[in-house]
Amino acid sequence: MRSTRIGVGFLAAALTLSACSGAGETGTGGTQAADSAVGVTKDAVVIGTHQPLTGPAAPGYSKISVGARAVYQAINDGGGINGRKIDYHVEDDGYNPTKTVEVVKKLVLQDKVFAIVGGLGTPTHSKVVDYLNSEGVPDLLVSSGALAWDNPQKAPMTFGYQVDYTREGKIQGKYVKDTFAGKKVGYFTQNDDVGRDTQAGLDQFVKDQAVVRQGYDSANTDVTPQLSALKAAGAEVVVCACIPAFTALAILAAAKIGYHPQFVVSSIGADPATLSGLLQDFAKRGGASVSSGQLLAGLIGTGYLPDVAQTSDPWVAYFKGIHDKYIAKEPLTNTVLFGMVQAYTFAQALKAAGPDPTRQKIVEAMSSGALKGPGLTPFGFSKESHAGYTGAYVFKINPDTSTTVIQPPAVTDRGTGAITPYSGERATPEQVNLVGK
Repeated sequence: MRSTRIGVGFLAAALTLSACSGAGETGTGGTQAADSAVGVTKDAVVIGTHQPLTGPAAPGYSKISVGARAVYQAINDGGGINGRKIDYHVEDDGYNPTKTVEVVKKLVLQDKVFAIVGGLGTPTHSKVVDYLNSEGVPDLLVSSGALAWDNPQKAPMTFGYQVDYTREGKIQGKYVKDTFAGKKVGYFTQNDDVGRDTQAGLDQFVKDQAVVRQGYDSANTDVTPQLSALKAAGAEVVVCACIPAFTALAILAAAKIGYHPQFVVSSIGADPATLSGLLQDFAKRGGASVSSGQLLAGLIGTGYLPDVAQTSDPWVAYFKGIHDKYIAKEPLTNTVLFGMVQAYTFAQALKAAGPDPTRQKIVEAMSSGALKGPGLTPFGFSKESHAGYTGAYVFKINPDTSTTVIQPPAVTDRGTGAITPYSGERATPEQVNLVGK
């Protein structure tokens, strides 16, 4: 990393990430016939999502819906779910909460979706969760790790997907404490529930080691002041709870000022393929040339899905088959896999909801605890919990940007409970037997 040279003025020109300026069936309708359920006909189920196809979170995240759509296409070509095809509506909210409200109301009121699936973003989805629940719209597999999605009493229609930030922060914090005992730790986190929930987990283990806390606003891409503050405080380990663009910006800013901490990055911003592309792109915009391998080598991340490079994994092989058939021109990154797994999980729940699905039945299917699949840790779904994946593993990025697992999967709760190794067996694609059924 030290040999990479960064132009002094690159950050100002590195990125222009301008964010765009956020009633269905009331109640749950469990006794409705399928054809009278909102968004359900004899031939199709209409679902929708809000995604950052433009704006500050678009780099990387804009490909999530690409992966999801490929899975839905595969399912539809195989006959759909219980004879119905999935009609997937994607709306761009630019990672702007005001726009999120606008596009979600369009999906609910105009498109009359059966459910919102995989709505992305903590600051964005926070603005629509109450609306969706008041309107009785299933709000499934939110693409955010905020604790707010796991609140069955207040938000009974809402379910998380990825590991929540507090669980992940606990696992990161314990790893840092065990591996970097006595080292000064700095936090660099997004200024919303991403940062707050992550720090709640980290503080259970490294609060005494934390010497500085810096936050960023996704509308401001100049993070040199924050990295300079981390350097000035002597932080030897920097935990970054950042979306991909800001992980890349932090790495470039650190290199520019000659700062070489050990980065520990949350799953939301640690995909090597996505980061490699962003580092190259942002540096080029600033007139610099960098080696992604040099900049990323040694970075520590956390994850809960198998890495796409692990081609021997049966689920990776399964999704690669769908990728190669439907979106072969798109690089198969962990971000694309995120969308593919999310879509597959929704389809499982839809199948479990039976031949006459209603909004109540899909919520019951999500709460059943029966959903299986690719994750290396289990879902927390039950009547009492709407938490998604419940743990993570730790990996290190190698100089060739491949990854090596350095701590196997572990699970924990969102409180002060213990972190315990997880070795449960996953279902295979053949056992789940979804596509075409």
